[in-house]
Order: sequence, then structure tokens, then C-alpha cells
Amino acid sequence: MAGLLLFATLRSDVTHAETIERLSKTVRLAAGTPVRVEATVADLTIVGSDRMDLAVEIVRRAPSPRDLAKYPVVIDEQSDGLRIGAVQASDGRDPNLKTEITISAPEAAVFQAVRVFEGHVKIANLKTACDVDLRRGPIEAIGLAGRVRLEAGIGSIDVRRAELTPGGMMRLRVFNGPLHVRFASPPSSGRILAVTLNGTIASEIPLTMTDKFGPRFGETTIGTGEPVMSIDVVKGDISIGVDAK
Repeated sequence: MAGLLLFATLRSDVTHAETIERLSKTVRLAAGTPVRVEATVADLTIVGSDRMDLAVEIVRRAPSPRDLAKYPVVIDEQSDGLRIGAVQASDGRDPNLKTEITISAPEAAVFQAVRVFEGHVKIANLKTACDVDLRRGPIEAIGLAGRVRLEAGIGSIDVRRAELTPGGMMRLRVFNGPLHVRFASPPSSGRILAVTLNGTIASEIPLTMTDKFGPRFGETTIGTGEPVMSIDVVKGDISIGVDAK
């Protein structure tokens, strides 16, 4: 892929309690390059800014040096994008094989797929596209815009300073747990759809509610009705708020 440069450092520290390995790498991305991130047990942080390159630091913690081979680090340029990963072999789910991933990226970077089995995911200041799926644990999102999809299985989603922008969309879903959204300012245009099968809906933005029987549903159309924010929870409460009114 043209325009992609790599710079890496690697360090390993072994103590009596655990083995710790640190890897850092800087990548210069061509505009629009898809980025995919995969990890099994991980705390992941992705922060966008006005930088032109992408910097990633991965810290692995395991009981012994031999255990590090069970979830190898991948930072790989491929024909269809950049892949960053620390996935346990043979679909392993060992909680003792932990990873901390920190990514500093251009705010226009396209995070095509972020997939984590268990841990904590924090994403901030991405303005083009991100797609996050965390099976167990909380997702924290700050200052997102563009095309956004966040899904948590058993966990929660907390979105702050949300923006609905032309050509974008925001899809938020939790299977079991709460979902909170706060807009940076009242949206001038958009359609908000919120549903919980077993929970409550509270909103500072007026919604037309249907909640007498079965699932609770709320919706509103603002301006042209575009873009769409859909919020759905199977078991848990939904809250929608605005920071500046």
C-alpha cells in the first residue's frame, strides 16, 4: 500500500509474577485505508486527532514467556487495509492472557471493524467511520461523528458529545446492560429511534413514546430526518441527553 511506513520497537520484561511484552509501531496511512482491530481479552483505547500517521502500542501480560505464543501480536499491512491484532489461538478465552492496546490515529481514519471478546473499549474523536463489537464489557465513546456502529453483548455503552452529521448514521446496541447517549448540542436534523425490550427510556429530547404494553419505543424526527440514530437494548435502560441546550 503506497504511503505506508512502519517504525517499531519491542521490549520484554520478565518478573516473578508475570511476563510483560511491549511493542510499539508507527504507521503512515494513505487516506481512506481501512483499519481492523481484533483482540481476545483486552483494554483498547483509540483516540483520533489531527495527526497524519497512526501509532499503536501493544502490551501483553501472561503468566510465562511461553504463554505469549498463545496470542501473537499482528500489525500487518494487507492489500485490503491494516490489521492490528492479539487474538488467542484455537479460539482461546484465557483471562490470564491480557492485552492493552493504545492507538493514536487521524480523526478521519476508517476503523472498519473493531472486535474484542472481553475487556474495555474507549474510542474518542473519530469523525469518519468506526464499527465496534465488544462481547463482554463496557464501551465508552467520546466525540464521535460520521458512520458509527457500537455493539456490546453483556456490558454497556456510554456515548458523550455525540454528533449527527450529513451522510453519517449512528447505530447503538446492547444485549444486556444500560445505554447512555449525550449529544454535544441539540441536533439540527436527524431521526432518533429508541427501543428497549425490558427496561426504561428517559430522554431530554422529546420523543413520541409507545410504552403501555411490551417493549418500550420512542422516536422523533428533527429537520429532514437525516441522519438516523437507532438505539436498541434487549435488557437494560436507555437515557438520552444534551450537554448544551
